[in-house]
Amino acid sequence: MADVVFDGVDKVFPNGVQAVYELSLDVHDGEFLVLVGPSGCGKTTALRMVAGLEEITDGTLTIGGRVVNDLSPKERDVAMVFQNYALYPHLTVADNIAFGLRLRRESKSVIEERVHWAAKMLDLSPYLARRPKELSGGQRQRVAMGRAIVRKPQAFLMDEPLSNLDAKLRVQMRADIAKLQRDLETTTIYVTHDQVEAMTMGDRVAVMNQGRLQQVDTPQRLYDNPANLFVAGFIGTPPMNLLAASVASQNGSVSVQVGEQAVPLSDEAMRRFPAVRGREGREVVLGVRADDLHRADRRPDLPAVNANLELIEALGSQSIAYFRIDAMVIGVDEDLIDEREADGEGVTAARPNLVSAMSAEDAVGLRTGERVPVAIDTKHIHLFDAETGAPLR
Repeated sequence: MADVVFDGVDKVFPNGVQAVYELSLDVHDGEFLVLVGPSGCGKTTALRMVAGLEEITDGTLTIGGRVVNDLSPKERDVAMVFQNYALYPHLTVADNIAFGLRLRRESKSVIEERVHWAAKMLDLSPYLARRPKELSGGQRQRVAMGRAIVRKPQAFLMDEPLSNLDAKLRVQMRADIAKLQRDLETTTIYVTHDQVEAMTMGDRVAVMNQGRLQQVDTPQRLYDNPANLFVAGFIGTPPMNLLAASVASQNGSVSVQVGEQAVPLSDEAMRRFPAVRGREGREVVLGVRADDLHRADRRPDLPAVNANLELIEALGSQSIAYFRIDAMVIGVDEDLIDEREADGEGVTAARPNLVSAMSAEDAVGLRTGERVPVAIDTKHIHLFDAETGAPLR
C-alpha cells in the first residue's frame, strides 16, 4: 500500500490540447478516493498518468514516496480495472485472474492460492472453469477486479468500471467494490462521471472540471459546503437549484430579490454568508436544495416565490415535484466557463423559464399546471458571487 501524490501535474497532448492543469492532490495510504466530473474534465487522463499509460507533461507524480514520472507501467506496481473488463475470451476465469501472476513468474502454488483467495472474496469460486462469454456483466467485472487484487499492488486504479452494467447491478457492485476496498485497505483511485457513485463510495471525492481540480473533500462536506457554483450544481440529486438574484437592504435587514419577490435572509444565512453585506444592488446566485423548498400554504412562516407545478415524479420512497418559477435559473455549464478564470469557478449567464425542483411529500393532491407558491427555508440556502462563482462566506 502507498499514497499517491500529484504535485502540480500538467498534461498537454501533442496536438496542443491541455487536459489537466496543475493538478495537486494527495491520495492517502489506504484511502478510497473518487475522481468525478463531466465527460472531458480530465479525470481519466489523470488516472492514466498514474498508471503510466499517459506521459506527464510537467509536475511530479509519486507513489509510495517514489517519483514515477519516467517509470513504465510495469514498474509502478499498480493494477487497473477498465470500463470494458479487458478479459481474454479464450481463457477461463481462473486463467484470467492468474494472468498477471504468470507474467511475474510466480510459483504454481502461489498462483493457485491467490486465485482461490480472490475467487472466494468475489464470489467467483463456482465459475473458475467458465470463459467470459458464459458470464454476466457483473461477473465479468468481478473477474477483472480479481485479476487486479491477486497482484496485491500498491494501488488500485478503476476507470468507470460500472458504466456497462444495468442500474440494479450497479447498485450491488457499488457496495461490493466499497466493501472489497475496506477489507483490503489498498489505496484506490476510482473514476466516474456519476456523482451518485462518487458520493456513496468515496472516503473523499475530488471534483474536476475543464482539467482543473475544483474541490476535494468528504462527500457530506461537498454537499453541505460546495467551494463554487460548479460543485454546487454538479453534486446532489436532484441538483441544487441556482437562482439569479440581487441583494437588497432595508432597516438593517438583508434580503435577496428573486424575480419580483424579496426573500429575507435568516440570521443563520447571514452568519454563514457574511460577505453578502454591503452588496446592495449587486447580482448574486441563490442556491437552494430540493429538500429546502416547500409548499407555501403549509409553511407560511417562510418567504415564497411564485411557481407553477409542471410534473411530479413518484420514486417510491419519495417524490420530486418540478416547478416553473418566476425567476431566472442559472445553468452551470462547464463548456462556457470563461478561460480567464484560472480556477474554473465561472458560470453561464442566467437562462429564463427553466424548471426548478423540490422534494414533494406534500405534493399529493396537486395538479400539474396549478399555481403553487414555493416557500424557501433560508436557514439552509447558499449564496454565491454571480461573477466568480465563489461562495459569499
